[in-house]
Amino acid sequence: MLTKKQNLLETIHGGKPDRYVNQYEFMHTLLSDPFNLYDPYPEYGQLNVVNEWGVTLSWPEGTPGPFPVHDDAHKVLKDITEWRNIIKAPNLIYPDSAWETAIKEVEKVDKEDQFVAPMIAPGIFERLHYFMGMEDSMINFYEEPEIMADLIKYITDWELQYAETLCDHLHPDALFHHDDWGSQISTFISPDMFEEFFLDAYKQLYGYYKSHGVELIVHHSDSYAATLVPYMIDMGIDIWQGVMTTNNIPELIQKYGGQITFMGGIDSAKVDHPGWTREEIKKEVRKACETCGTKFFIPNTSQGMAVSTFEGVYEAVSEEIDNMSKEMFK
Repeated sequence: MLTKKQNLLETIHGGKPDRYVNQYEFMHTLLSDPFNLYDPYPEYGQLNVVNEWGVTLSWPEGTPGPFPVHDDAHKVLKDITEWRNIIKAPNLIYPDSAWETAIKEVEKVDKEDQFVAPMIAPGIFERLHYFMGMEDSMINFYEEPEIMADLIKYITDWELQYAETLCDHLHPDALFHHDDWGSQISTFISPDMFEEFFLDAYKQLYGYYKSHGVELIVHHSDSYAATLVPYMIDMGIDIWQGVMTTNNIPELIQKYGGQITFMGGIDSAKVDHPGWTREEIKKEVRKACETCGTKFFIPNTSQGMAVSTFEGVYEAVSEEIDNMSKEMFK
């Protein structure tokens, strides 16, 4: 029997996996680096927490994750032309003692079985709308493109500093990076605009990680983003996590399998809700596995961590994936 890590590598390289990669099992997601430890972040049900960037976040009960508060009293950036006077990147210089928790956690991971993956969230695009709201972000791409490009560079430079300190202290072999690039049915911006504003930034960022010991880039975007897949490949993404069924995953696997792997196919909204049933989970898992096959595909709910909003859903999905492995890998 292959280890979780070996099975993942066989899956993404089109080799001979002996079962489905079961959701996040191949990756030890690391959240104990100093910035993640010290950056204020709301817990489930907690409202109005201000993070190190000055953004106010809330996580209402019954929702899958936190989101910034953008009413007039809480919006950080109301005028994009003033960003240099308002946006101040958090400090990333910590004493060695601040890294002890993360280092001890890394040392306990069986690296023959799992990748060690720091998690970065939010990503570059999301930071923009965290500051100013989605509507202002969309308008500013058109009305102030040069200023938006400058702000993107500022965020990217900070992320590169973050990458350097993570690699120097923890030596990860994977990265789990969040940045939602679309709604359920469309990307937020056109592919051409995405290329103009974000491709080089991510090539620089993911290129840095790849040149400093990171073997696997896992990017979360629980959205429609099929039209951005060529750019994902170009920027070095190995696994797109969060792929919703609106993307026509079988077609993407046929076209791009071998260049990128698709992790998802089980829309969280269809299974992770009050009153969920084992029968509907079984149905959605079977549909995903039978339509997407066994290579270049990892069955997974679209949520961006190994959790569910409602108790028991994630575990039930994992059990049904194991059941499908018994059928599909005879």
